[in-house]
Amino acid sequence: QVQLVESGGGLVQAGGSLRLSCAASGRFFSRDDMGWFRQAPVEEREFVAAITWNGGRIYYADSVKGRFTISRDNAKNTVYLQMNNLKPEDTADYYCAATPNYSGSSNRYDYKYWGQGTQVTVSS
Repeated sequence: QVQLVESGGGLVQAGGSLRLSCAASGRFFSRDDMGWFRQAPVEEREFVAAITWNGGRIYYADSVKGRFTISRDNAKNTVYLQMNNLKPEDTADYYCAATPNYSGSSNRYDYKYWGQGTQVTVSS
């Protein structure tokens, strides 16, 4: 059984920063590629960032390039999303996800395991 637990969400003013964490347990985390997605109310879940199992390749949605940074620490079974210069349109529930098969995918259907999400609210 796989467990992914996100933390670090909250309320922040526009221009501020947050660091999300996703702690994994129950499988060989270091072999999985990881992604972050977000979902705003009445919106589809959308891709934010992805990182391959060894951190060798990283991918970002255009909307967050230059502001967000994904990273991972395999010794701690944790993946991070550093979010800087936050904007009100970044407001959403943020989810981490794991895939053993689809390296760097931006397609949510390629991810097999999901966390419960953490809420991020950016006020203007």
